[in-house]
Amino acid sequence: MSRIMAHMVSFFPDRDRSMAVVEGLVAGGASYLEIQFPFSDPSADGPAIQSACWSALEAGFTVDEGFRFVADVRKRYDVPIFIMTYAALVCARGVREFISAGQDAGALGFILPDLTPDYDEGVYEIAEELRTNVMPVIVTTMSTDRLRLLEQRRPGYLYVALRRGITGSRTELGTENLGFLDRLGPLGAKVMAGFGISERAQVEALDPHVHAAIVGSTLVRTVAGAAARTSDQTPRESADEIRTLLTEQVANLVGGS
Repeated sequence: MSRIMAHMVSFFPDRDRSMAVVEGLVAGGASYLEIQFPFSDPSADGPAIQSACWSALEAGFTVDEGFRFVADVRKRYDVPIFIMTYAALVCARGVREFISAGQDAGALGFILPDLTPDYDEGVYEIAEELRTNVMPVIVTTMSTDRLRLLEQRRPGYLYVALRRGITGSRTELGTENLGFLDRLGPLGAKVMAGFGISERAQVEALDPHVHAAIVGSTLVRTVAGAAARTSDQTPRESADEIRTLLTEQVANLVGGS
């Protein structure tokens, strides 16, 4: 079976049903969870995740509730969690306070796309001091000089966006982006790769080159579709539908069905 990091938006469609999302992703065989703290201007996200973020904010998401949600997930499931969000939320709370709160909630680390090495508001130094992980987000066109700079950080995990732009549309895998992944071996990091990964064939193609594939928008679209179809059903029926669909979808992606 292949490993995937499954992306979800906390409080989408709402708090209770986002726990059903967790249940489906874990039951299907996700090796990691990327739990997004929604923000009103998610610059790297495509339409599906942007819409989910707006819905989550309307459903009552706050940063404090997000940390409580992560802690609840960790109590229920022994699955590594990365909190994903943007600099505005981190800096509004205070970098040290945010990282510490996430760590206390049980997160293994953080994915902060707009806090890059050398422009990170001290995130990497604070994470190192607190002995937690910040997963740098890089693109396959990254220069050799930038890679050398990244190597000095010695990250434990690395997120590679397989193309530029926003999430959502399908990414073609070829010699160029797969070759870039193979060049990252000397960093010693566990390499995750995503952006536009939605099919079993893509996960299989990535498998020899990465620690895990990252799957996001297609899962969020599944949740959105199930929520819309079950809008006239009870919350429990809606949650059951979401859980079942995600379990099947993830199992197919990792090769478990």
